[in-house]
Amino acid sequence: MVNALKNKTRKRFADKVGMREKRMIKARREKGKGVWFGLGMMGAIGWSIAIPTLIGVAIGIWMDKRLPGRISWTLTFLFLGVVSGCINAWYFIKKEQMKIGEEQNYE
Repeated sequence: MVNALKNKTRKRFADKVGMREKRMIKARREKGKGVWFGLGMMGAIGWSIAIPTLIGVAIGIWMDKRLPGRISWTLTFLFLGVVSGCINAWYFIKKEQMKIGEEQNYE
């Protein structure tokens, strides 16, 4: 019983070491990708929030001119633009996480 537990623990440890080694080898292969890839991802996520927000503001200003009233269409569509941009960014990040997870499982 004790030997079986020790063997199981050793196997898990060996698997963890093997996975880390694979990650290190992959990181060495993709060394130049790190900083620029990260900056590109931040830019893509930023734009995926900024564009819907700006579109929402433009629609809101246009609606405020056409339908003046108690409701501020600019604020309403600003909020909707930010929310839709955040959902868009969340979807983009989830898709990239799944892609990374598939690459790790493939190795």
